[in-house]
Amino acid sequence: MVAKQLSIFLENKSGRLTEVTEVLAKENINLSALCIAENADFGILRGIVSDPDKAYKVLKEHHFAVNVTDVVGISCPNVPGALAKVLRYLSDEGVFIEYMYSFAKNHIANVVIRPNDMANCIRVLTDKKIDLLAASELYKL
Repeated sequence: MVAKQLSIFLENKSGRLTEVTEVLAKENINLSALCIAENADFGILRGIVSDPDKAYKVLKEHHFAVNVTDVVGISCPNVPGALAKVLRYLSDEGVFIEYMYSFAKNHIANVVIRPNDMANCIRVLTDKKIDLLAASELYKL
């Protein structure tokens, strides 16, 4: 249920994102989901990879600033209102979403969530019978 997500801090300059993807590719690590947040000086690439421990190690060896964060993945129908329903369950139980990102494949939306309270988030999602993705499922999407 709980998956490891990499957060990679990147200078806002041409080629840095390319360097990250090349390092991962050279080590045969797949980047299956990502989002990038940025400001004037740097960006943060948050991503799910096929082998987070190995990715962390090789990125550190290549002098990238990288952290590992716990996230939870869910799968829901890719239709209007499906995500709103899930988010209502969480907010009604006091779970704050620090950030999230999603990607759709066919009629399914896969959503990566970073909640403020992982245990409560998982409890709510489980109680409401939301389809939680195993870490191993997220790593190979």
